[in-house]
Amino acid sequence: MSPYNKPDFWSLQAQKEGYPARSVYKLKEMDEKFGLFRSFRGFRSKSGSPTPFKVLDLGAAPGSWSLYALQKMGGQGFLAAADLSPLSRGYGKGLFNGDNFFFLQGDITAAETKELIVSYGPFHLLMSDAAPGTSGNSSADALRSLALAEAALEYAESALAKGGNLVVKVFQGGGTPKLLKHIRERFAIGKGFKPQACRRESFETYYLGLDKKDPGKR
Repeated sequence: MSPYNKPDFWSLQAQKEGYPARSVYKLKEMDEKFGLFRSFRGFRSKSGSPTPFKVLDLGAAPGSWSLYALQKMGGQGFLAAADLSPLSRGYGKGLFNGDNFFFLQGDITAAETKELIVSYGPFHLLMSDAAPGTSGNSSADALRSLALAEAALEYAESALAKGGNLVVKVFQGGGTPKLLKHIRERFAIGKGFKPQACRRESFETYYLGLDKKDPGKR
């Protein structure tokens, strides 16, 4: 049995706690360490009134990150999500059916998908666990992963509010250092982090951009 098919501690924990995938613990660790939802209830409009905390989840299926975000916001805020594959809607005890959640099944790199998704913004947290189907060729897979990560950064450029946070998965290699450089130019803090729930044999990691800068003050 492939190590990716064999249930490990995190897979069994996800089953126990009602999540469709082990990836939830990657997000949970990054949230606890970097405060991805720290600004929840903290954003205000130009008039000074509170604005709903909005989250965008790219590459959302099967839905663990979306489910974590909805639970974290406790019925408040708003979450938009997109993926080529459908969500596992049997999880979440109805959270995926609330008025504060929108899911689009489509290609996140397609212009029509982006146009519709960004219309729900601006967002205060953009998270992307999007990954390409792997071919076994690490160089080719890294380039395809980079393209998805660059697409997520483009969403952040147009749809992430000033002060917002970004977390995006990448396969190490290729042009990933350049991508991290671009993140550091656009956010007060940019760094790489590999959560404990990542498999040891995996070459995935995550880049975080914290506190998006005012585009006019870079």
